Amino acid sequence: MKFFKVVEERRSIRKYKDKPVSDEDLKKMIHAAIAAPSWKNSQTPRYYVVTNEEKLASLKENCLPPFNARNCENAPAVIVCCFEKGKSGMGNDGQYANECEEGWGYYDLGLASENLVLAATALGLGTLIMGIRNAEGLRKLLNIPEEQQIVSVISVGVPDIEPKMSNRLKMKETTIFID
Repeated sequence: MKFFKVVEERRSIRKYKDKPVSDEDLKKMIHAAIAAPSWKNSQTPRYYVVTNEEKLASLKENCLPPFNARNCENAPAVIVCCFEKGKSGMGNDGQYANECEEGWGYYDLGLASENLVLAATALGLGTLIMGIRNAEGLRKLLNIPEEQQIVSVISVGVPDIEPKMSNRLKMKETTIFID
């Protein structure tokens, strides 16, 4: 699939077919995430790929609000997205290089997660990025270290719907070209 077609076709999928996602496809998605740029090549994103049925059931029941649990009910995989704290955005002196501070960790994770969801789309899979989650429940369930900031949960599966693209702002509303 051509890049711009993948970008245009990616949607938030809230209904999945009862079909598995192969380990190979999940690894391709993670590989795409790892290939993303990061502050000074700090590579701080970390992913927890959950396919175990018991862990999935517990995660959906205890770590997501009911509406998100319903949205990913049949998803055969979820990916918990984190980043290593205190490593991105640092100058050579070990201090934050600008006022964004820890924000660079979130930025880098966003870049990597975009690669991940675009890779899923290219593979014919659907995803839903969920930011409302029980971080401490996830930390306990998946043994995520305190040094990692838990940011989001991405459900992955074969789409059972084809949602239309939501309205987008016009370029003139978002961009200033300076000649």
